[in-house]
Amino acid sequence: MADEAPFQLLHYELLQYIYKAADGGDAEQGRNVTKLESMGFRVGQGLLERLTKDTARFKDELDVMKFICKDFWTCVFKKQIDNLRTNHQGIYVLQDNAFRLLAQLSAGKQYLELSPKYLAFTCGLVRGALCGLGVKSIVTAEVSVMPACKFQVMIQKM
Repeated sequence: MADEAPFQLLHYELLQYIYKAADGGDAEQGRNVTKLESMGFRVGQGLLERLTKDTARFKDELDVMKFICKDFWTCVFKKQIDNLRTNHQGIYVLQDNAFRLLAQLSAGKQYLELSPKYLAFTCGLVRGALCGLGVKSIVTAEVSVMPACKFQVMIQKM
């Protein structure tokens, strides 16, 4: 539990740093989310390289997603994804019922509008990890009830 605190503090400081200069406009907010997502992408790529240096190649994209949900998520958030669903046509939904980066926020509805900035880094993290495994994707997140969130991964066929 103690090693989790520095990651959360770093994440919050990163949010403060990026959003400190923002004037509050929609265009600026979009750029800030993009910056966070890009940072997460690079971190996801690097982390994946370290995690998979001694593992065999994956058979298909379902095995890749299982790796992300079990090993990768456990490495970053100290728990596995609670639920993985797919339509077998390239869309996966990863559900975390107690997402650690949202757990410190109030469960009230007043923070739902702030959730995209707390999830942008993680979307980039997942997209970067998938890119490192040779899977091009689009990752989005949604929150309906705090601190649960769903990450939708759309695999792009090349």
